[in-house]
Amino acid sequence: MPLHLSILDQSPIPEGLCAGDALRNSVDLARVADRLGYTRYWVAEHHGTPALACASPEALIGPIAAVTSHLRVGSGGVMLPHYSPLKVAETFSMLSGLFPGRIDLGVGRAAGTSPNIALALQRDRRHVPPGDFPEQLDELLNYLANRTPRASPFPRLAASSIHFISPEPWLLGSSEDSARLAAQLGLPYVFADFINPWGASIARRYIEEFRPSEYLAAPRVAVAAWAVCAESREEAQALSSSVRMMMTMLLRGRLIAVPTVERAQRFLAEEGVPPETLPVGRRIIAGNPPAVRAELEELVRNYGAEELFVVNILHDHAARRRSYELVAEAFGLSDLRASDRR
Repeated sequence: MPLHLSILDQSPIPEGLCAGDALRNSVDLARVADRLGYTRYWVAEHHGTPALACASPEALIGPIAAVTSHLRVGSGGVMLPHYSPLKVAETFSMLSGLFPGRIDLGVGRAAGTSPNIALALQRDRRHVPPGDFPEQLDELLNYLANRTPRASPFPRLAASSIHFISPEPWLLGSSEDSARLAAQLGLPYVFADFINPWGASIARRYIEEFRPSEYLAAPRVAVAAWAVCAESREEAQALSSSVRMMMTMLLRGRLIAVPTVERAQRFLAEEGVPPETLPVGRRIIAGNPPAVRAELEELVRNYGAEELFVVNILHDHAARRRSYELVAEAFGLSDLRASDRR
């Protein structure tokens, strides 16, 4: 089975620039991905950080879909516990109506932010949010299928005039709980290796426990992984310094914008450990095109995945574009601009 290559974009904010610059960079990178022949372009949801600009995937999906032609565009993902399932269904139904057959709804249950900001986003701030993600997801999927959710508090809603145009639903996760739920519901599953690099056994559990559904007849695994590609290993390692410093600081409770390579290299040198070992507990693949392809292919085999989402955070947008160009070339993707000319 051929490997599908996709992009998960976290809209990084480089030090010295603003969130608007980062969002425009995302739109620009999507145009590049569309030309290069990537399958999907998903945008992530994060809140309350100076490093990542996209707090509302649905607000960025529309502009990206409008300037691209071939890509499927979606969320990677919408953090459903913050929102009303009906509102998410309505929003993505609108996007699906505007861009038929091109919209994906990736859903996650992580907060994507600090506990205080998560509480500020909640539906009801008088109480600690309930752990009702499975019920929320069931409600959302049933709205998108134009049927009344099981145990719905709104039994007449599906019989009303609302009609939803369904995007393609996916479940995102980095734990056994998400794998188990995706298998139970028969949904395609994306595992975040860039968060938890020990997830291959979790993906295998999803495959083993998968139940066929109206969405899928067989399990479908994708894996999202950090990958920085450059002409040489030395250049790729230097470029990866920015995210290594940013994530190390994050894990220590300090939020910063994406630092320059020079600042990050100074920081890493002061840590007194090999830079490639930071941040602790995360996997970052960095190298030249043949090396990156080999490592990514091994990762895909370990997960039993048929699709790979490449994630990277670099300070320099031109280097980030070039990284995705080199990955596309390494995997033999077709430049659709050349195909269109033929």
